[in-house]
Amino acid sequence: MVFTSHVFLFYFLPLVLALYYLLPFRARTALIALASYVFYGWANPIWAVIMFFGSSVDYVCGLLLLRLSGLPSTGPDGLPPVIDRAVPRTRAMKGVLVASIVTNLGLLAAFKYTGFAAENINALARLFGASKDLVPALHVVLPVGISFYTFKAMSYAIDVYRGDARPMRRFTDYLCFEAFFPDLVAGPIIRYAALEEQMRVRQHTLDKFARGVAFFALGMAKKILVANAMAHIADTAFAAGALPARDAWFGLFGYAFQIYFDFSGYSDMAVGLALMMGFVLIQNFDSPYKAASITEFWQRWHISLSTWLRDYLYIPLGGNRRGPGRTYVNLMTVMLLGGLWHGASWNFVLWGALHGGMLAFERAQGRDSFYRRLPHPARVALTFLIVCVSWVFFRAKTLGQAVTFCKSLLGVAVLSPGSQALTGALYTRYHVAMFLLTAAMVWGAPGTWTLTARLTPVRATGALVLFAASVLVMWTQSANPFLYFQF
Repeated sequence: MVFTSHVFLFYFLPLVLALYYLLPFRARTALIALASYVFYGWANPIWAVIMFFGSSVDYVCGLLLLRLSGLPSTGPDGLPPVIDRAVPRTRAMKGVLVASIVTNLGLLAAFKYTGFAAENINALARLFGASKDLVPALHVVLPVGISFYTFKAMSYAIDVYRGDARPMRRFTDYLCFEAFFPDLVAGPIIRYAALEEQMRVRQHTLDKFARGVAFFALGMAKKILVANAMAHIADTAFAAGALPARDAWFGLFGYAFQIYFDFSGYSDMAVGLALMMGFVLIQNFDSPYKAASITEFWQRWHISLSTWLRDYLYIPLGGNRRGPGRTYVNLMTVMLLGGLWHGASWNFVLWGALHGGMLAFERAQGRDSFYRRLPHPARVALTFLIVCVSWVFFRAKTLGQAVTFCKSLLGVAVLSPGSQALTGALYTRYHVAMFLLTAAMVWGAPGTWTLTARLTPVRATGALVLFAASVLVMWTQSANPFLYFQF
């Protein structure tokens, strides 16, 4: 099930909200858990079974960590206590933490990277003269959103082990946290420590609900009205093979706009749905194309992922505490793994390597570099160009297609006789107008968080008008999958 479908908008969501506000507070988390499993298992019930298995393991690991700590099962406040840092971490506790992490990463690897590993083993074997594949070709159906909820699940055991949050007592509460349908399949990646208290105590106000509706409406408009229009430009360009430089840049900028409005639109819808039920999620995008460096870009783009990688990978690796050389290695390691997290392909690894290399380069340059002395608009433009070039590897289906597209950007690709015929499909009046409007919004309009911070009658009316327009357009489109569903 997807947010941009009539089943979700006119049946699932109204029913869930009605039941949510009719039930007593203690029963609401169980309702959310049940609704989330219906939402996730709608397309394929096996996916819900896989997630339930992982959730069961993580829930038991949380209780085992508390038992092995020697602390009482209930604290003075009647809740499971936090395993504070004064409690020594025993070998058994470390083993439980490892068991949780291995279970989650094992499920992710089995479904996401098995085929990739088999392909590379066979390619390496052929390189050394093997006449047949060593590993049979595997075609495993990837559960939607498994990368997102795996990181959520890992944060639970790690936060409990570190003493950053208390373990869950009720199984339904944990199921609600991990399967929470607003952010289940495409983020934001909500950490357990950030949501644990809200599971027990949260406010429900008309202002919060109204802001949630506005968030959802604006997010849907981003997806249906903007991202889908940019998808036409990007898909046409990337499917064309070699093409003139002007067309390649137009298609690439179209993809940059598409992925931003598609993903930030989903995040806005997730934040809005959570607000309708009293939960406050974090901001996942902060006008990332206004960034004046790659470092700043990652402080604005997919914030929940970048901070997760920082706190659970970069800092444990040593961060910047062990000298410049180790810092650069840590940055590259984190971004390479971040690229591989997005997809089992060397294209994603190269995408991560480009960003990791730029992060290391910017740190090595320091505060007085030539790059930092450029005028701010020039730094924003240069950063946007670097990000766009990296998007080539993110969007292209194969490394060969990425290389061909890069040649097109440089104007050195060998064009086919019919390459000029692309112009009619690429530069329709509607899509050119939407492209210019989208660019104006990217660099000139305030973000959704700013627009909804003070919900005036004019802003509320505008959001509802955009929502109505989005619903009408949605009915004319056959499908509206979000780009990040594939990750």
